[in-house]
Amino acid sequence: MKTAMPGPEEIQAASDLLFALWRQGRKIDALPENLRPAGRADGYRIQALLERRSGSPLFGWKIAATSSAGQAHINVDGPLAGRLLAERAFAGGAARSFGANGMAVAEAEFAFRMGRDLAPRAAPYSEDEALAAVESLHPAIEIPDSRFTDFTRAGAAQLIADNACAHEFVLGEAAPESWRALDLAGHEARLTVRSSGGGEVVRRGRGYNVLGGPSIALAWLVNELSRIGAVLRAGEVVTTGTCVAPPPIAAGDRIEADFGALGGVELRLAA
Repeated sequence: MKTAMPGPEEIQAASDLLFALWRQGRKIDALPENLRPAGRADGYRIQALLERRSGSPLFGWKIAATSSAGQAHINVDGPLAGRLLAERAFAGGAARSFGANGMAVAEAEFAFRMGRDLAPRAAPYSEDEALAAVESLHPAIEIPDSRFTDFTRAGAAQLIADNACAHEFVLGEAAPESWRALDLAGHEARLTVRSSGGGEVVRRGRGYNVLGGPSIALAWLVNELSRIGAVLRAGEVVTTGTCVAPPPIAAGDRIEADFGALGGVELRLAA
């Protein structure tokens, strides 16, 4: 059994391999044994090197597996943090290629844009502190994917190294400021997938599906970043995980997330 991660060269090699797979739309069964992370900390060390691949500042952060459905989907027992790269983030109404997506699902998510930095510290951040640093709330759609052929067997450490199954992200317009008076945990979201052949799949869920509520998930992410020594910066977006059971998607589909009074966002997948 692997007990320790090799040095900086192997960490770089693991990051190089995973990024190449992501860019090329290819899959592997697992990282080579000498490049495989022994635990979550190693996974985050590999993931952190992704930021050097981007020509723009980090767009933000995602949380995978915040719901029981999300955890079951990738076979982990708790949430994972990943990075949103600017080159993989788009405005609502975007048209994207389906490509070689192996997960082939869509997720409706509450997303927060931060108004000020939250730096690592010894004491945990409270939910209220995390919310006080938020500038705006947005409806969002995430299209996840993994670089592993069978992501249900990869395990948390490799999935963290694999950027917590990040792929493409679509951010809607900011919700009215009245969102702060709403019960986000009880708020409903509806995700509709319309196929080019006329079929339709509708999934509904509420904010409490993400760790008990979007603001709870936000606080989890803030504290996870604090633990790994990363700053959550003003302007970055935190998307809090799917609040609906992810429906299947295919090329040619139109995906719409409706958050009622909070607004909506859509994405088109090219046929």
